[in-house]
Amino acid sequence: MRLVLIYNDIMKIQYLTPEKEILKELGTRLARIRKQRGYSQSQLAQDAGIGVATLRRLEAGRDTQMETWLKLMKSLQMIASIDTLLPEIYTSPMAEVISAKKRGKKKDAAASSSIWGDED
Repeated sequence: MRLVLIYNDIMKIQYLTPEKEILKELGTRLARIRKQRGYSQSQLAQDAGIGVATLRRLEAGRDTQMETWLKLMKSLQMIASIDTLLPEIYTSPMAEVISAKKRGKKKDAAASSSIWGDED
């Protein structure tokens, strides 16, 4: 069973997408961006300080070293995209609801600890 969504040859990476499929898709995206920016494989590899064979492995979805990806993203002037991958500050809607509930309980506990006539 393959859990990958493809829209007009663009794959949507999701939680259940197998890691190998994600690497393959990232390689495809890298090759597409490289070509759009007018780089040959040898030019981009040289600019990023990696070997052409390494770039070919990445584009084929076979290399998983993050340092290599970072070098390429810097060369393509896309390093800011890392913030999208793992944002410095992340709050999920569920975490916000839980936090609000906790704050509400603390206020309720403080209000219930006062003695009647003692509210001033």
